[in-house]
Amino acid sequence: MIDVIKKAMLAGVGAAVLTKEKAEEALSDLVEKGKISASEAKEAAQKISDEGKEEFESAAKGVQEKFDELLAKLGRNQAERIEQLETRVSELEKRCSQPDSASSDGD
Repeated sequence: MIDVIKKAMLAGVGAAVLTKEKAEEALSDLVEKGKISASEAKEAAQKISDEGKEEFESAAKGVQEKFDELLAKLGRNQAERIEQLETRVSELEKRCSQPDSASSDGD
């Protein structure tokens, strides 16, 4: 499960890198065609990079929160299950420590 999450996060990083590269290529083309200046392209590239980073961090935070919720839920379920098993063991121990009424009736 953790490997799947790691792979998804790495895929997101890879997509962000590719998106940044594509954006830089597109901006370079616009500069070459004279549609925007080099400084405008630089500002746009920085803005795209910053927004991509913010989106990635937001997504990573969301994944981390869901993962934490899942772990907490699993922990609660485990604690409940352990408590149930402890109760059952305690009841069985009581039964085993009490004299068997059926065997004393037959003697």
